[in-house]
Amino acid sequence: MKILLVGYGKMGKAIEQIAVERGHTIAGKIDVNNRGEMEVLPSEAVDVAIEFSAPEAAYANIKMCLEKGWPVVSGTTGWLEYKSEIETLTAEKGGAFFYASNYSIGVNLFFQLNKALARLMRGQGYDLSITEIHHVHKLDAPSGTAITLAEGIESEREDINGWSLMPEMKENSVPITSKREDEVPGTHVVNYDSEVDTIHISHVAHSRKGFALGAVISAEWLHGKKGVFGMEDMLEKLK
Repeated sequence: MKILLVGYGKMGKAIEQIAVERGHTIAGKIDVNNRGEMEVLPSEAVDVAIEFSAPEAAYANIKMCLEKGWPVVSGTTGWLEYKSEIETLTAEKGGAFFYASNYSIGVNLFFQLNKALARLMRGQGYDLSITEIHHVHKLDAPSGTAITLAEGIESEREDINGWSLMPEMKENSVPITSKREDEVPGTHVVNYDSEVDTIHISHVAHSRKGFALGAVISAEWLHGKKGVFGMEDMLEKLK
């Protein structure tokens, strides 16, 4: 496939390496300094765009790709108040859009474990919290992965209503603590604490390679499809 990289930071470079190893061609590398090149690329030059840019640029970048007829795999977080507009545009254009807050296969299995544990912990008297740790270059907080974990818990618990970014705590919400440390790729911990014991589950990423591989696999899966998709759709079909 001919893959357009929209966003060419550390993730973009990791995706490029994986894509080339898997036999794909890089149709272009777009960042803040050369965004105009995306506007003049002919539609046939790109089979799929993989977008890992910045929260403030994601909506415009994805919109342009869809308008040019390119399927889009997006992993940028912090812009999701516009996601419904992108989904509507995808339908209008007969295009394809794939979004995930985290492309690691391990993390997406962790999401399922998180929901199963949330079901088991109903009414057990434990205090719940989430901690996420990322590198100092990450622009948004909490992470999209932490938000997805909180939403997964909320879907299983009638007593939970949304999430809070600590130290601003809202009643009946999932408290999320965000830390930014050195070059940490991503650590997420779901904690259940009581007077007698603590239960926690965690996912620790060792590098960006797992995220990059998941993004490329998603692009391969999306090619030729129409509609709006996420990791659950792909993992279900890959079983």
